[in-house]
Amino acid sequence: MPTKLKDLEQRLERTDQQLRLFQKISRFMVREMSLQEVLQGIVALIVEFMKCDSCLIYLIDGAELVLCASNTPHPAEIGKLRLGMTEGLTGWVARERRLLAISREAYNDSRFKRFSDLPEDTFEAFLSAPVIARNRVVGVINVQHRAPHPHAGGEMELLTTVGEQVGCLLVLARMEPTAIEAANHVELVLASSPGARKLVATPQ
Repeated sequence: MPTKLKDLEQRLERTDQQLRLFQKISRFMVREMSLQEVLQGIVALIVEFMKCDSCLIYLIDGAELVLCASNTPHPAEIGKLRLGMTEGLTGWVARERRLLAISREAYNDSRFKRFSDLPEDTFEAFLSAPVIARNRVVGVINVQHRAPHPHAGGEMELLTTVGEQVGCLLVLARMEPTAIEAANHVELVLASSPGARKLVATPQ
């Protein structure tokens, strides 16, 4: 019984930590911060929560994925490191729109692509989720551990949710503050309702 109680307490604590992580990311979405600062902040939160050695965020630019944020010092690669949508584990996640979890020897996977400038190429464990915005893949989040690491279901769910939050953040970032203030939000909601769409589609 004491063991079961301890396990329950640990799960509750982990759930509380997840909730705080999502809350912190949500607060990023309403602050006056640059998008680069926000992405770096999200990367730092993921590293803190998941105790990983690396977190990279790639965003899609045409037919390529571009490194846009990292917890490790890659100033020369940010905005410049690019890989095609057909390249590497990251490209696979973007193309397939699926979570990918490899607990050991990720560098031996047939889909792996080596970048000589990134030390992450030698890391064992790899967890990756697509960044989703309006039901479209717009990027990928990679989490890596130097040593083998079995990924728990909670970790996979968490990274998937963060990918969705980052997608929403990118959509919001395209809106000017003045546009948000001037928008008639009630009108937007009513105009997007199923009844309104049906009415518009019905010929007179």
